[in-house]
Amino acid sequence: LSNLDKVMYPAVGFTKGQLIDYYSRIAPVLLPHLRDRPLTLKRYPNGVEGQYFYEKRCPSHAPEWVRTAKAFEIEYVVCDDLPTLVWLANLADLELHPSLSRADEIMRPAVMAFDLDPGPPAGLAECCEVALILREALGHVGLECFAKTSGSKGIQVYVPLNVADVDYDGGTKPLSKALARHLEGEHPKLIVSTQKKELRRGKVLIDWSQNDEHKTTVCVYSLRARERPTVSTPLDWSEVEAGDPDALVFESDDVLARAEERGDLFAPVVEMKQQLPAL
Repeated sequence: LSNLDKVMYPAVGFTKGQLIDYYSRIAPVLLPHLRDRPLTLKRYPNGVEGQYFYEKRCPSHAPEWVRTAKAFEIEYVVCDDLPTLVWLANLADLELHPSLSRADEIMRPAVMAFDLDPGPPAGLAECCEVALILREALGHVGLECFAKTSGSKGIQVYVPLNVADVDYDGGTKPLSKALARHLEGEHPKLIVSTQKKELRRGKVLIDWSQNDEHKTTVCVYSLRARERPTVSTPLDWSEVEAGDPDALVFESDDVLARAEERGDLFAPVVEMKQQLPAL
């Protein structure tokens, strides 16, 4: 380990040593969500106020015990264990962005994901409202879902699948798009399903486009490169129903305490098996 006193979050003096400590302590609930998945690194060598870069290919200086997996002609890091997680933290990989697929079945999504992204002046409260609308719609087609904060501005809703007969192009991508378009039609003043900025003011984008074999999404329990060390945090649906924006911002210490008290609220995402309905 190196440069443990280097400040990664200048606004609060959060150091690389604290970054490594957080990932070490959250590992028991984090690692199941990284295991077997190609991982894109998002590295901030000079902290959150410095330049950053994405790194898909495993660094050439990786220790021999770091597992890799090949997908789309790229050798990705696969973070299955605590030593690899600590090594990544020491590289100032603040954010962890795994694939929605496992490495040995890269064309088969293990989850369907929705990223709820507010266009100002909409914010977390409106994201909660949309998350509940989305949960109801998914319930109508027999799918259970789970919510987490993005650790940034919005909320993400994950639908666990973990079954063999599903793919992106004929499964999660068209279904998520159709659902987003349908809810936009039902709630035109609140929901938008396209990325165009001029359409997003005061509304919540249901971003269905993450359902693609080439894309990655920030992992639950990952730190985010914000002013403070906020974390993508699993939520109980009662917290979403309360819709209190101030109660839905969690920093590293908060998340460690929550995990100690409540365990992994996102555990069903890697365990639950659900079939997609026919379109």
